[in-house]
Amino acid sequence: MSNQEKLSIAGSGIMGHSIALTAAWAGINVKVWGTDNADIERAKTGVEAKLQALVGYEVFDEAEKERIKNAISFTDSLEECVSDATFVIEAVPENLELKQNFFKQLDEMCAEDTILASNTSGLSATEIAKLTNKPERALITHFWLPAHLMPLVEVVRGEHTSDETIERALTLIKAMNKKPVLVKKDVLGQVGNCLQYAIFREAQYIVDNDIASMEDVDAAIRYSLGRRFGVTGPFMTMDMGGLNTNASITSYLFEDLSDRKEVFPAMKDLVDNGNYGPKTGKGYYDWTPEFTAQMEQEREDELIKWLKKDMKEANK
Repeated sequence: MSNQEKLSIAGSGIMGHSIALTAAWAGINVKVWGTDNADIERAKTGVEAKLQALVGYEVFDEAEKERIKNAISFTDSLEECVSDATFVIEAVPENLELKQNFFKQLDEMCAEDTILASNTSGLSATEIAKLTNKPERALITHFWLPAHLMPLVEVVRGEHTSDETIERALTLIKAMNKKPVLVKKDVLGQVGNCLQYAIFREAQYIVDNDIASMEDVDAAIRYSLGRRFGVTGPFMTMDMGGLNTNASITSYLFEDLSDRKEVFPAMKDLVDNGNYGPKTGKGYYDWTPEFTAQMEQEREDELIKWLKKDMKEANK
């Protein structure tokens, strides 16, 4: 799909430089803003590592790697980054006040018809655009981590977002070879995270009530839903299983599902004690450097398999 937008990414962290890589890979020249030279160098290192990994997986060759790198330019001047952009994707830390002030700044810097998109994973599109003069041009384009490998992008309409803004966003996302879904109402968590956290709440409930171990809950997802949902989503799964059967199961199962509104005690205890996962060496699991590297490799291997499948289908 052709793209008419001049794209800039405001933020060069993991999400920002991965989105830029995605755009460049799709043939779109992109500017990226980093806070300073150190921030930019980290982003360049991240881009290089991701591209080299894709070469190693034989997704593309060295010549394509160099073309992609050359399509990405970096600057520590926000004004320079966005001055001639027609579409800006913000990728700064997940803090509402920070994003509101950042959008206010972008609103003042950019041309009136420039689209302002946030990559937030859960905040409100309406609230993020609250301090802008033209909230109709603001929305969310939520890329999933890792952005260069995950196809999904949630395009979220704020209360004031115009139809034109939505259409331009959908066109750009498709031009980046991603799979956009339209979130028609501005809800916290959008679609993907609402589904993910519903599963996670039930997973915690099962462990908390000693129904199954944490490891077995993870295995149950990996070897059932994790494989099935790669082909059929929840509604198609219900259809294929027979709605009469699944309606019957629903009639008695829903009553027993968790409706807890607070963080479960086990998770709260981990967080209160500074155990956040791989970054601290412990979370629900013990994360040694070797185990962390192993799981990151296994996840990347699996995502690359799906990426190659998607690319093959797109080229049919």
